[in-house]
Amino acid sequence: MIHALQIAPRASWTQLSSVLGVSPDTLARRWEHLTAGGYAWSSLLAARRGADAALYAWIELECVAARTEDTAVEVAGDPCTLGVHQVTGDADLVLLVVCPDLYALDGYLARRVRRLPGVIRSRTQVVTRLHNRPYRSRIEQLTPGQVELLRELTGADRRNRTHARGYPHVTELDRRLIAELAGDARRSAAELARQCGTSESTVRRRLDVLAAGGALHHHCLPAPRFSGRPVWAMVTAEVPPAEEPTTVAALSRLRRTRLITSVTGPCNLALAMWLRTVDELHEVTATLVRAAPALRITGTLLSLRTHKIGAQVLGPDGRRVRHVRPDAGD
Repeated sequence: MIHALQIAPRASWTQLSSVLGVSPDTLARRWEHLTAGGYAWSSLLAARRGADAALYAWIELECVAARTEDTAVEVAGDPCTLGVHQVTGDADLVLLVVCPDLYALDGYLARRVRRLPGVIRSRTQVVTRLHNRPYRSRIEQLTPGQVELLRELTGADRRNRTHARGYPHVTELDRRLIAELAGDARRSAAELARQCGTSESTVRRRLDVLAAGGALHHHCLPAPRFSGRPVWAMVTAEVPPAEEPTTVAALSRLRRTRLITSVTGPCNLALAMWLRTVDELHEVTATLVRAAPALRITGTLLSLRTHKIGAQVLGPDGRRVRHVRPDAGD
């Protein structure tokens, strides 16, 4: 079910029933159990502002020992943080943040991060290129035939083909819709229309336009602790600039590399991934170098606890406890 929702986030339970061979009522009940218990979620976030791509950055924080968890909990409540990880190594926390531009990032660092009582120092690496989507599907539980049927039923292929036509203008209504869908991407068009003071047909049309134009990031995920891959890791590396395209292409073919970013700073690549065990990190780094011989690994971090993924805040037991509504004005 999660794999199906990764492909078609707003497919009806009847459509999913045809693919999964389970009754719509059973699917709806099961999804309610998973989401109400914090075991899984489906969320939509803005990927672009019209033709302008969002600006991402990795921020490493060194904290006062007694304040690390308090600081993590506090920044997890910020709309711009898409990842908050309490880690091993030189840093205590690693944040993935998204801002409209460099000026907004500078404001967040100056007026928010550097004023936090528990923060001793910070280091920021701006993402100069995002090589894949942050919430790329890796569940892969459906058969090829099921995937094809789901795409036929929901029109996913048609939406993908229209992506190259250009990025849509993002309206104030669009921002409100995205803010409403950050916590639950499956909210009905009728509910969204009532919330935003518009018609159901307008809601459906705007969501179709945004999805076709690549203006949305969708992520439907199990909570990491219950996913079979509970350990978040970051690997930083250097590669000669001339070798970067070939290296990134090779790394993108590896199943474990969830997010590949080109970054500023002492290294020029930062990779994030979810692992089955801590021991797997040794195998992963060896695999990375074998796949991309030009790569030189410069550092590794392991998460002791993940506090936030996307808009979702996780509790001490690893389950989602709430979502943070993005600022509709951003």
